Amino acid sequence: MGIIVISCYKPKEGQNDALKSLMRTHLPRLHKEGLVTDRQSIMMEATDGTIIEVFEWISEEAIRNAHSNPEVLKMWGEYAEVCNYIPIGTVQEATQLFSSFKPFE
Repeated sequence: MGIIVISCYKPKEGQNDALKSLMRTHLPRLHKEGLVTDRQSIMMEATDGTIIEVFEWISEEAIRNAHSNPEVLKMWGEYAEVCNYIPIGTVQEATQLFSSFKPFE
């Protein structure tokens, strides 16, 4: 059974476009490494530019394996250059009973 996660990526100043470009490669790169299911991710954007992604890892083991996978580590380095990871609870929209976001294009 898969593990569904919610990840939030807050762009660093001036890095909105770079983050959006990187987001388009995220799931395909994880899929190529055999770490995520075939389920499509859902991506959305908060008013402050934070990108929220809901996606499914294959398993807890896949999550652990990602932490030693050279391709994933390279990708995470690319993310570190353009954004910070933040908890979903710090995204303003997440405080609403029915959180709504702009679809990620």
